[in-house]
Amino acid sequence: MNNLPVVAAVDGSGHSLRALEWALDAATRRETELLVVHVWVWPPQVTSLPEPMPEAPPPGQDPVLDWVKEQLHDRRDLPEVRYTTMSGSPAAVLPEMAPQAQLMVLGSRGRGGFASLLLGSNSRATAARAACPVVVVPHKERGGGALAEPYGRVVLGLETSETAAPVVEFALAEARRRGAVLQVVTTHPVPFSSLSMLGNYPDATDPEGPEIARVTADAQRDRLRPYLERYEGVVVEYTIAPGDAAGRLVAASETADVVVVGRHRRRMHPGGLAMGSVTNAVLLHSQCPVAVVPVTER
Repeated sequence: MNNLPVVAAVDGSGHSLRALEWALDAATRRETELLVVHVWVWPPQVTSLPEPMPEAPPPGQDPVLDWVKEQLHDRRDLPEVRYTTMSGSPAAVLPEMAPQAQLMVLGSRGRGGFASLLLGSNSRATAARAACPVVVVPHKERGGGALAEPYGRVVLGLETSETAAPVVEFALAEARRRGAVLQVVTTHPVPFSSLSMLGNYPDATDPEGPEIARVTADAQRDRLRPYLERYEGVVVEYTIAPGDAAGRLVAASETADVVVVGRHRRRMHPGGLAMGSVTNAVLLHSQCPVAVVPVTER
């Protein structure tokens, strides 16, 4: 069992409180503690403050953590919860904490985020750099009711030749913890003979379409087969579809509790924010929480 904590980042916004609820549930399911962290932004981003801002709040006097404790005061269904305040830039501090976490959870927008900003800079930086899986919980206006009313479905975006083992393992383990169905979504290219029908998917009369789908389905099942004995009891639904992987995953997110995607190793450079086009699009538009699983070794 992984004894590292689940880490929830909070900033005093309703978005982070929504992420905190997801993190509380995740820590309970993993039978581990929850570490609630507030990053005290330093140096301050506003230069015209009426009085100098301290580098950190006095010990035990962080107003954001006091607010969180107040929200949880009457709850009796909580895992063990610890609180800590860090100082610096959240985009730098949170990834630095990741090696000491088994999972990090944060909201898709932070305090003061523009309504039109679909993914906050801190969420993007943490998902792109952290050494542990990162779950980004969409803000209420974008996400549906899956936090309060689970659908019983975990979605895995699987590219048979690229998706790394830790991504598959995370999705299967999450489905088992939840007693949920695992829907595995794999897409294949639109046949060349269909390219003249822009905007349309190939139908059963296309001479290439069925064969491409069959080969992809075989590859998908071959890729999952080594894992299924260890996750006996998890019900798996196999979905094969032509065209856009990101669009299929976003559509699946409308009736899912979490979508699991990998963070591709090969497009990254130290300090970069590249995560792969599919992962980035799913983070931007998913209706449910998204788990981004790194493929590099911890």
